[in-house]
Amino acid sequence: MKYLYVFGTLFFTVYGQIILKWRIGRLGWQPNSESIVAAVVGYIKFLFDPLIFSGFLSAFVASVFWMLAMTKFEITHAYPFMSLAPALVFVLGVWLLGETFTWGKVIGLVLIMIGIIVTVKF
Repeated sequence: MKYLYVFGTLFFTVYGQIILKWRIGRLGWQPNSESIVAAVVGYIKFLFDPLIFSGFLSAFVASVFWMLAMTKFEITHAYPFMSLAPALVFVLGVWLLGETFTWGKVIGLVLIMIGIIVTVKF
């Protein structure tokens, strides 16, 4: 049960990152040399978009799960699991968002996984 808190943190962290990137890309607005007023209006539209808001809400939920995890684990045991987030974001980014796949990224993620195993097991 206690690992559910760590994996809840991971799930909501990754969900938030993926949904924000996807939705911002779909809305297509990017700040440029527009007026300050246009930039603020654009940001407010983003902020009140339901899917973007769900990404922010997921960050809050992830924080709640993290607080619960801290009641069950030493931080030196739980925190290495957070290194799984970049791997999950990479896989989902390539699969769902069409982001670039490179072997350099894969090698880096494998090294991170090895680091997680060493940190948690030893």
